[in-house]
Amino acid sequence: QLQLVESGGGLVEPGGSLRLSCTADGYTLGYYTLGWFRQAPGKEREGVSCISSSGGRTNYADSVKGRFTISRDNAKNTVYLQMNSLKPEDTAVYFCAADAHGFTLVEYKYDFWGQGTQVTVSS
Repeated sequence: QLQLVESGGGLVEPGGSLRLSCTADGYTLGYYTLGWFRQAPGKEREGVSCISSSGGRTNYADSVKGRFTISRDNAKNTVYLQMNSLKPEDTAVYFCAADAHGFTLVEYKYDFWGQGTQVTVSS
């Protein structure tokens, strides 16, 4: 079964940047729409961004537009989330997920999930 592994989380001050990465061993991610979701303490998981299998289409939640950029390198079997101008409200566990059937930020559409990486924005 496809297993996704996120990395790149950590503690950063407000206004700072982080780049998250997500990859999978033994499976080609190039067939999937890949998405990033996040879950803050006491809140439901929400969609952050997604990118089509070719990388030609992207979508962002309004809360991160202009600050976050999703990209993928199918040759490296990796998807990235560049996060700039981070705010305390971006603090959450960030999850990578793969959708084999379409292009959406709807959580239940995604078939495979990583374990998550913690991002904390605090001074």
